[in-house]
Amino acid sequence: MSRLRTMTARLARIVATFGVVGVLAPVAAGAAEPSPYAGDAAPLSPEMRAIDVDERRQEKLDGALTFTNHEGVAVHARDWFDGERPVLLTLNYFHCRVVCSVQLGGLADALAEVNWTPGDENFRVVTVSLDSRETAKDADFKRTQILDQLGRGPDVDWQFLRGDAIAIQTLAAQLGISFAYDAEQDQFAHPAVAVFLMPDGTISQYLYGLTYQPRDIKFALIESGQGRVGSPMEKLYQSCFAYDHTIGRYGPWAFGFMRIGATIAFFILATTLAIFWRYERRRRRKAVTHDEHRVEAVS
Repeated sequence: MSRLRTMTARLARIVATFGVVGVLAPVAAGAAEPSPYAGDAAPLSPEMRAIDVDERRQEKLDGALTFTNHEGVAVHARDWFDGERPVLLTLNYFHCRVVCSVQLGGLADALAEVNWTPGDENFRVVTVSLDSRETAKDADFKRTQILDQLGRGPDVDWQFLRGDAIAIQTLAAQLGISFAYDAEQDQFAHPAVAVFLMPDGTISQYLYGLTYQPRDIKFALIESGQGRVGSPMEKLYQSCFAYDHTIGRYGPWAFGFMRIGATIAFFILATTLAIFWRYERRRRRKAVTHDEHRVEAVS
């Protein structure tokens, strides 16, 4: 059963990655921003289809990996983590006109509907380019574009980073994400996936697809935050949903709803009993007082 579940999950991820690439590439090519690379929207060659995600939950990233931000400043992977906030991480490349732009745009749209902002006390967001040829200028251009779509101002803590080929390949390998470069088409094929990391850099969760539900993002962040982020009500609501490995998203969990229903019923019953208990106590107190007054009157 577990083997079937793993195969089903892998098939779902492959369909989500390549089905969308094959369909969107020719459609979106004319509407997206110009790219300096030729053939971005061309069909994927057969060798580019050998990509997948081998999930590495509970494994920790190498904090010594070094990248460069949109200002040209060196950033170590350990700098992403402060021991308090989870991190949402994606691997894309900034000149990609189709999959990456759609995924990052979908992520920005989802985050715009979340009442948390990247860089606040709840979480951070990091995007690393898969293309070692890209520059800090490329990172700055894509960052400006995505933050404008997010609509939370230009100072949001969403890092867009580039690095050398070794750092990129090492990071991808540690995340379990395989990608491929097609020299003929001059483009990269990679899974559309968002990875959630705990405040210490341990891999916690994966969400798949080019678009995301704000609810799923918040659930993954709460889960990855290990109790450090999210209000009690948000955590209670999150407990009603469970991660579905076959689709890489969250779905309703019957037992969770039953547990909340039982909790609500308990509080209603306890409140009702408390009211009756206080009422009965007051009634008895009045009865005792009345009897004492009668005794005094007779005497």
